[in-house]
Amino acid sequence: MTELQKVPPASFSLRTLRAFLVIAVTLVTYAALALPLSLRPPAPPLESGEVAPRDMQAPRDFEYVSQVRTEEVRAAAERAVLPVYTAPDPRVAREQISLLNQALERISLARVDETVTIAQRETNISAISPPGLTIESARQIIGMSETRWNAVQQEARRLLEQVMRTAVRAESIDLLPTDIASRVTWQLSEQDGILVTQIVVAFVIPNSQYSQELTTAAQAAAREAVEPVVRSYKQGERIVAGGEIISPAGLEALQEFGLIEFQRPVETFLSAAAVTLTCMLLVGLYFYRHPRLQFLSDARSLLVLAFIFLGFVVTARLVVPNRTVVPYAFPLPAVGLLLATLFGMETGLIVSLAACVLATHGQSNAQILLPYYLFSTWCGVAMLGQARRFWAFLRAGMTVAGVAVAMIFAYTLTSSDMDLLGLATLVGAAVFNGLASAGLALLLQAVLAQFLSLPTALQLLEISRPDFSLLQEFLRKAPGTYQHSLHVANLAEQAAEKIGADALLTRVGAIYHDIGKTVADPSFFIENQVAGSVNTHADMTPEQAATAILRHVRDGVTLARKHRLPRRIDDFILEHHGTMLTRYQYTQAVERAGGDPEKVKADKFRYPGPRPRSRETALLMLADACEARSRAENPQTEEKLREIVRSVIDIVERDGQLDNTQLTLHDLHLVTESFVTTLRGTYHPRIQYPAAELPAASPAPTSPAKSP
Repeated sequence: MTELQKVPPASFSLRTLRAFLVIAVTLVTYAALALPLSLRPPAPPLESGEVAPRDMQAPRDFEYVSQVRTEEVRAAAERAVLPVYTAPDPRVAREQISLLNQALERISLARVDETVTIAQRETNISAISPPGLTIESARQIIGMSETRWNAVQQEARRLLEQVMRTAVRAESIDLLPTDIASRVTWQLSEQDGILVTQIVVAFVIPNSQYSQELTTAAQAAAREAVEPVVRSYKQGERIVAGGEIISPAGLEALQEFGLIEFQRPVETFLSAAAVTLTCMLLVGLYFYRHPRLQFLSDARSLLVLAFIFLGFVVTARLVVPNRTVVPYAFPLPAVGLLLATLFGMETGLIVSLAACVLATHGQSNAQILLPYYLFSTWCGVAMLGQARRFWAFLRAGMTVAGVAVAMIFAYTLTSSDMDLLGLATLVGAAVFNGLASAGLALLLQAVLAQFLSLPTALQLLEISRPDFSLLQEFLRKAPGTYQHSLHVANLAEQAAEKIGADALLTRVGAIYHDIGKTVADPSFFIENQVAGSVNTHADMTPEQAATAILRHVRDGVTLARKHRLPRRIDDFILEHHGTMLTRYQYTQAVERAGGDPEKVKADKFRYPGPRPRSRETALLMLADACEARSRAENPQTEEKLREIVRSVIDIVERDGQLDNTQLTLHDLHLVTESFVTTLRGTYHPRIQYPAAELPAASPAPTSPAKSP
């Protein structure tokens, strides 16, 4: 392995680092979720009914649904429900009226019985039961005229029917005489009214019974009708006064504020372990399914990714709990924006999902904070895109703020206790969150990209500017190679867009792929030689010429690192020839050896490689070869161009240079068409203008004419 070849991704040291980071991140995350409860100062072991040792005040504005107070109100509503009785039974009324009629008929017969004495008639009437009249009442009945007696009977029937139509309960029987007496018609005399009352009362019995089932249902309905009692406290408001007995409601308030905790350590630790392991599994599966992600093979990138994730999660666990406004201002979306800029959009989305879940786990307002963080982060990452301009970060920040405000409206407008001032405060915190997240991501990506030598879009655009110092040096020292690199960059960039590869990275890598030709002798390379100059290759052996040519790869990497270009650019410099041979020099060496390849050491003519390991570097290899062949052969038709492109791709493919690039046959077809289209615009045939002399009378031009 040469010094230019990198350590394979599956090296033992890198696998060890990955395993260590997985374990370390999992443990630190678990500690951030589980240990804060243990690190808090111990709360006094107070119980309901005990005396409060001191005044206890609300540490912040807070509201909660009081289960104790709600239960008290529901119990009061249940106690207020009166016993429920069944409806009056009409069968009882009919039976009692029938008995009354029978009794009145017997009394009427006994009243006019001439076969017995008056005293015996009085005795017989009083013996009829019911109504069980007294001797005085019986004497009164006997002494009545037929008209009065008929009026008494009629009124008794009317009153009994009227009373039995209403609900008569056992506990109200004692109150009936007074009620019935008040209903007797005034057309009767007082004595006759008393007699009617005595008769009717004797036949009134309960017709409505107590129903336990209906009473229980009414009590349950009364409990359900009670709305949950919401208790709110302002910061500094006294919850329990020192020296007073702690009520159940006061104890509940202290527990809600965390001043007295009802701790269940086993459940708390298991909950933290479950959510931590689930999030780590999600991130781990994503990385396992995408093993070719570039940063997975770089130790520094893995460390930075771990520190970014832990930094935001741990800080959130320290800042977010038990606060009202701060959670909405905490710039957690910055983790998604930053990782999307450094390591790609998918990585930013997956890791930020885990960060949002972990940061809000176990919080009292997690049902609001989780969608607040998650949707604002994902929408911000989607808006950020490739982050090629400063304005992309500003747009992403505004998107984060807008989505955060939308989430606040979605979850707080329906709250009955949300006032206008509180809503405005949360909206201001959401706007700050968006701008702070974008600013923090922009600042950190600039610092970390430089540290990691990662090719962010902003950095790639910066180093591709024509006034960049290295490009200026490139243009001055090797103008031919510079122009060749621009042509290759155009070819590769267009093809990258066709197959969905990173077009910007491909273009910038192509611009710098031959930068090493400026180090030693740029005129050694034919594109920098002036017509008619001495060909330096003529005085060199094939081995010497090959050594000089191969050297430009190593010199290019050295120059790129000297100017602190992103390490990803090194891949383009190292891989644009892969491990292919310098065929022209190798063929010369074989000819000098009498045509016997066994006498020539092919390794002296082979580029150090490695072979292309990404679609972008593979496109550069193909574009570089196609541009050189097309410039050398100068094809005049599209078919000739297509033959050149296909020939180059076939040679590279047969040599195994594309084995590690994930390029499909469909991709290669699209690349072929893209190359042909671009080269056709570059090497199209020109119109040959006939030479013509200027007319003698024509005035001489002030400047030489330029040929088209």
